[in-house]
Amino acid sequence: MTEVTRTFERRMYHIQVIQLASPLLANARIKHARLAELPVDVRPKTPEEAYHCQDGVVQGWLDHYGGGLIGYKIACTNVIAQRQLSVDGPFHGRLLSAFLYDSPARIPADQFFMRVVEAEFAFLMARDLPPQSAPRSREEVAAAVAGVVPGIEIVDSRFESWTTIGAMSLIADNACNAAWVRGKLIEDWRGFDLAAQAVRLTANGNLWREGNGSAVLGHPLNALQWLANSLSSAGHGLKAGQYVTTGVTMEVYMSERGDKIVADFGPVGAVELEFS
Repeated sequence: MTEVTRTFERRMYHIQVIQLASPLLANARIKHARLAELPVDVRPKTPEEAYHCQDGVVQGWLDHYGGGLIGYKIACTNVIAQRQLSVDGPFHGRLLSAFLYDSPARIPADQFFMRVVEAEFAFLMARDLPPQSAPRSREEVAAAVAGVVPGIEIVDSRFESWTTIGAMSLIADNACNAAWVRGKLIEDWRGFDLAAQAVRLTANGNLWREGNGSAVLGHPLNALQWLANSLSSAGHGLKAGQYVTTGVTMEVYMSERGDKIVADFGPVGAVELEFS
């Protein structure tokens, strides 16, 4: 087999992944029918294929639910999450306006396969960070931030065995994002030590866990820096007005219908969520 033939076959496989795997994952949410796994002959094998598959999944949801892209979520910035999902580093997905809720939020529980609750710091971008050849420093990335936002991400997977399905399929599944509950923007945030800031998650009035921003690659800004450079290496950038959620600050909470949840970020604010 010649190199030209191998390149052609690889390209055809790449196209199949995008054209055939993406609708399967998009429809799993739309039709509320979970997948055991993607067929082996259209399963993404590389990060490039996985992110292109994610593009197709997100476009399928935009076509069905409407709205637009509002930013990014970063997954597995916490070593606990990395161990749970058997991955060795972060990856990212997209945030969609159709799945955005403002706190206090009351959300029907039955629109999800599972309701994994994650208390996370988020950032709102004040200016663009276009792609560039040199990596950006944390200080450069921080200078582009408009403010910090407390939030709760609702994580869901369109795969039945999401903890063992593997990183490429998780990336294709929009990094398991299902919804985001947004707190109030704090513009005067630079005096806060986000790494040391305690985050407390209570469920039905009982403390579940306490964490802090140091669980997120050492600091939420480190996660933002990772995303900016990861996107840049693929020829993409962050834009003013986009949000970025930076990863869970503690162990996740597996929620049930009727749960009332509060994520308290101290002076950064609190976020409330109820599953009806």
